[in-house]
Amino acid sequence: MPRRTTAAAGRARARWRGWTRRRRYAVTALAALALLLLPVGGAAAALRIQYVGEPSAEARTRGRDAVWLGHAWVDGRRTDADLAALAARIAGTGIHDLYVHTGPLEHDGSLDAGRSPQARRFVEDVHRQLPGLRVQAWLGDVVAPEKDGLHLDRPEVRDRITAAARQTLALGFDGIHFDLEPVRSDSVGFLALLDQVRPVTAAAEVPLSVAAPQIDPLPGLHNVGLAVADHGKWWSQEYFGRVARRVDQIAVMSYDTAMPIESLYGGYVAQQTELALEATPAGVDLLMGLPAYWEDDFGHRGSAETVEAAVRGARLALGRGGRQAFGLALYVDFTATPADWEAYRRGWCF
Repeated sequence: MPRRTTAAAGRARARWRGWTRRRRYAVTALAALALLLLPVGGAAAALRIQYVGEPSAEARTRGRDAVWLGHAWVDGRRTDADLAALAARIAGTGIHDLYVHTGPLEHDGSLDAGRSPQARRFVEDVHRQLPGLRVQAWLGDVVAPEKDGLHLDRPEVRDRITAAARQTLALGFDGIHFDLEPVRSDSVGFLALLDQVRPVTAAAEVPLSVAAPQIDPLPGLHNVGLAVADHGKWWSQEYFGRVARRVDQIAVMSYDTAMPIESLYGGYVAQQTELALEATPAGVDLLMGLPAYWEDDFGHRGSAETVEAAVRGARLALGRGGRQAFGLALYVDFTATPADWEAYRRGWCF
């Protein structure tokens, strides 16, 4: 090392030793923060770039879209007038599937039919008034070990969930849509459940569908989430593909992302769409979720997570890859505003 450099290094060490302990801790903390912000800043720039450009004109509805519907449709609170209004709202869109909340499942996997006394009637009314639409039973519950809920590793629980699927199909539903959260990446029990229910839906000639978490935006991020917060926020892309190969339709819950501004959220949806397109087999419908609800907290900034940004992000990714078995899914009917529906129509159903 040259003398001048050695002398400068010595002076720096002397200054460091002369600082108080508090000052040294402060400088160390700031340096660590800077090192953390460098990759975060790089990731933010990458997401912003994902959102740049004009979507392809071919990136538009393929008639495979969906909307999640609340429990009021099957417990008697909704009326014929409500169904007429829903029909008018989705007319001229690409919506093909209605995921109507028919659970929740009990923690042991069983389904209390008394919770959905109007389920059969609702399905029959939709078939009569909206021919061509599929009505899927949205069955969900929280999942262990993070929550006090379903233990998917237990065969008896999976057997009861399978029986619940048969129970709802007997009411005339056109498919089973599972929304079980949070299923951790690499959950063997969840895969076993899908392997068990798939023959039931196949025999009835209806789709098996799942709502899926987001995919690791950085490799191995799901492991970091488990280590830091004991929360299965993401799936690995490999596990996402394993799930997708076991179903007919997979809908990504591409919201609650903690993105602070709209452009970053749109870029994030574009990234998620690309990752999901890579992992989903050609014969499986892939849908990306649209956040038609407003919250303003750490995990969801209402001003950032907009339907408009999600539609544009999905279109940007789709235009670069192209795929016919693709759609968008609006979450959820009872919080969606006219502006949300208009953003979906204007951006996707032209």
